[in-house]
Amino acid sequence: MTFFRNFRLSALVLGLLIMVTATAADAARKPKAKFMIKFATLAPEGSTWMKSMHQMDDEVRARTDNRVGFKFYPGGVQGDEKDVLRKIRNGQLHGGGFTGFGLGSVASDVRVLEMPFMFRDLAELDYVRGALDEQFDGVFNDGGYLNLGWVDVGFIYIFSKTPIATPEDLASARMWVWAGDPLAELFFKAFNISPIPLAAPDVLTALQTGVIDSAYSSTLGCIALQWFTRVSYMTDVPITHSLGAALISNKALRKVSPEDLAIMQEVSGPILRNLTEKTRAQNQEAIDEMKKEGVQVVEVSDTVHKQFFKTGREAWEDGVGKLYSAELLQQVKTLLAEYRAK
Repeated sequence: MTFFRNFRLSALVLGLLIMVTATAADAARKPKAKFMIKFATLAPEGSTWMKSMHQMDDEVRARTDNRVGFKFYPGGVQGDEKDVLRKIRNGQLHGGGFTGFGLGSVASDVRVLEMPFMFRDLAELDYVRGALDEQFDGVFNDGGYLNLGWVDVGFIYIFSKTPIATPEDLASARMWVWAGDPLAELFFKAFNISPIPLAAPDVLTALQTGVIDSAYSSTLGCIALQWFTRVSYMTDVPITHSLGAALISNKALRKVSPEDLAIMQEVSGPILRNLTEKTRAQNQEAIDEMKKEGVQVVEVSDTVHKQFFKTGREAWEDGVGKLYSAELLQQVKTLLAEYRAK
């Protein structure tokens, strides 16, 4: 079994290396655009996210006659999301693909959509986010960024080296928390947990060395970042839904003509919506893939499930004034009630 697992992993890594090499060669062949948007992301080269980013680059270059193009920095090579935002402010980068952690650093209001156990399914998320789209775009703009489009990260689960089937199990885990993430801190505070803060790129090493024994992620993210090779269990309780989006600095976009900016938005919209659909499908497929690699899904009883929900939702009010206003939280609750009444 160990040999078979290692063989599968070796094949996976080899395939990824081939894709990375091919993509790097393709990028090297592209002529330099008149204005290159320097764009960083934690997503590794060869991932579905990066394939879509390269497609967006190709189409933008073609439709602007190479006046605008992208230079990508994948796999966290420019650091954690806060490092990327700092480099954008300094002019070293122009944009990036961000999860809710980075998005919240620009516009904390959006984190209301990531509060624990807010949405039962994706249809609820789509309804509420769709109703608030223009409002959030305005908040991003006020923060100095253009939102090219949302890209779901997916529902977030807890992955661990030992089974976590109750809140008590969670309390005894050496749990990772994304350093500086106020929403995650609110969640763990509700469960009386003192997690270990680390930057996201450090999680794999921390799992390898035993600094932590548990982490949270979408299922696809757990595979893409290779965390699944260092855990044995996934708790079957989706604790939240994580957002993602592609942001470009308004300051950088001053160098792009209004016509080319309109083209970039026309191109990015359909590609990022398609990427969301792919990500949603692959998040489901990722569970089956991890099972094949030996990760066991820990089932949780209905009673414990309700306990997780009750405790996690206590964090909603704690976020008022820290992340979002009471009015925005009520707006989301009203939209949810409206959708569920249908």
